[in-house]
Amino acid sequence: MRFEKELDVARKVAAEAGRLALEHQARGFESEAKADLSPVTTADRANEELICRRLEEAFPEDGVLGEEGARRESASGRRWIIDPIDGTRDFVRGIPTWGVMLALEARGAVVVGACNLPALGELYSAATGIGAYRNDSRIHAAAAKSPDQAVVCLTAFNNLRGQPFAERLIPWFAQFWAVRSMGGCMDAMCVCSGRADAWVEVEAKAWDLAPLKIIAEEAGARFFNFTGESSIYSGNCVITIPSLEAEIRKFLAG
Repeated sequence: MRFEKELDVARKVAAEAGRLALEHQARGFESEAKADLSPVTTADRANEELICRRLEEAFPEDGVLGEEGARRESASGRRWIIDPIDGTRDFVRGIPTWGVMLALEARGAVVVGACNLPALGELYSAATGIGAYRNDSRIHAAAAKSPDQAVVCLTAFNNLRGQPFAERLIPWFAQFWAVRSMGGCMDAMCVCSGRADAWVEVEAKAWDLAPLKIIAEEAGARFFNFTGESSIYSGNCVITIPSLEAEIRKFLAG
């Protein structure tokens, strides 16, 4: 099954929500801390409301799971997973690497995804069998590289405490050409578009990963969890070009 309509709707909704978020940023917004001390803003909530409304108009039988509390049971076996602003800390500080993200999960598999970086003018999207795109241009992960030629990204160094590989990480990083940390969706999209070669995310929810997974896979990258699975529900992930997969799996295994 191809998902042209769903992909088109996802792109349009992500674009509209991106414009709304930029409007909030320009005129001012309120921010508060959630229980885990991560910020949530009036822009996050307005975006989630807008996205849910547009998706219900287009696909009334589909379910919804949103970071800021949106829930709707599915009558179709499908569910939209929404992160209205991924990288709210960046949004609050005016760093342009935050994104609007949504994905469609159909019977356990992510089949459509959109990741809009509105402050950068880049909207990434993909659907099963249709390919991955930045705006209207097809994107592909980089060609094979050895670690000394590769750029590796890690999101949130402050989340490393408790990771079994934390003490080995800095020596391992030393073999790479460069190491970057620009923010979750930005790091992931850099790998998908060939600007970077691997991304390691140590702590994430399903809405942080769902669109990134399908975009990565359609771009020719690999997506897997630290335990070797390939799930958006495992709390972590790696997106990498195929030639670095064995090296990264070996490192994670200890």
